[in-house]
Amino acid sequence: MTRKKVLLIVLDSAGVGEMPDAAEFGDAGADTIGHIIKARGLNTPNMDALGLRCIKGTSFYTGVGGNLGSYGKAAEKTHAKDTTCGHFELAGFIMDKPFKTYPHGFPKRVMDEFERRIGRGTLGNCTASGTQIINELGDEHVRTGKPIVYTSADSVFQIAAHEEVIPLEELYRMCEIARELLMGDDLVGRVIARPFIGTSGNYKRTEHRRDFALPPEKDTVLNALQKAGYDVVGVGKIEDIFCRSGITEVDHTTNNAAGTEAAIRYAKSDRNGLVFVNLVDFDMVYGHRNDVEGYGAALEAFDKRLPEIMESLNDEDLLMITADHGCDPAYPGTDHTREYIPLLIYGKKMKTGVDIGTRSTYADVAATIADFFGLDPWPVGTSFLPEIKG
Repeated sequence: MTRKKVLLIVLDSAGVGEMPDAAEFGDAGADTIGHIIKARGLNTPNMDALGLRCIKGTSFYTGVGGNLGSYGKAAEKTHAKDTTCGHFELAGFIMDKPFKTYPHGFPKRVMDEFERRIGRGTLGNCTASGTQIINELGDEHVRTGKPIVYTSADSVFQIAAHEEVIPLEELYRMCEIARELLMGDDLVGRVIARPFIGTSGNYKRTEHRRDFALPPEKDTVLNALQKAGYDVVGVGKIEDIFCRSGITEVDHTTNNAAGTEAAIRYAKSDRNGLVFVNLVDFDMVYGHRNDVEGYGAALEAFDKRLPEIMESLNDEDLLMITADHGCDPAYPGTDHTREYIPLLIYGKKMKTGVDIGTRSTYADVAATIADFFGLDPWPVGTSFLPEIKG
């Protein structure tokens, strides 16, 4: 059997323009990459060569490039814009009903039980930006020892705590308690530990974040690959998003630099299967903080490493670069945005300059992966492998 791999890199939140139903989410006019280009320009010659500016229907379309890869964009079929739903759909599981959100905070009965189980009160219980709320409530947290609970437009229960006030293991235990509570009628997609450090007026989140999610209710292409004997490597927060379901190897990187290094290392490796990489900084460090300049610089930094990634691939390998939702740093608010995601595809034996168009679901990625490895046709989505295969 020929050993080959798919390197699937998610530029977390790198959307390419509003979806038709964006207004329903309060996201009319959102355009993550488009607004970055408009505000400060974007020097990404390698992604351009793969076809970034050849994606039709985007605000930054020029038709120039695409000589090294194939390109298109995809719509999310799940009625959501969160990390978990986006990654599940990329992996071939479309949720009939998205996770519940809590725009007005969590019910009193939930908070009362949570506080009873952790043995202390809480602060916050509101929708907020993580960087803002630790500066607003950080001093009171340090003084009282009460953890800060907050949410966003996503289905998340986030617990922020100073590492010198609530040690990491205790914070993680609190998250496990919240995870047990937030099921059934109170179901939340993810409970997230948000540790921080620093002093009054200068609090800063650390890289010790940990996500407590739920495994997909149905098998994904990760499970299918694992059952067929293939490697399934999760880089970054992939293991958390999927609760390790279908994953055979974990490399829990915590930032773009480490994630990119891991992508290069696995590209050079003899892994036989899927290497699923999430680069979190685009979303966590820049999108949610409305940092247009930082987001653009991060895209350019990734682009500089892209030739090394491409050159490291074996002849039979396939590279796909995409996203999971938007998080427009130039848009009002700090939440995710309902956008199309890019699809940039490269393989040394694949065709170049192929426009795969606008795909109706992220699940086309899973269908293509299943097709690439000769698995049974995936039940949702349509493989674009026949269009790009050389």
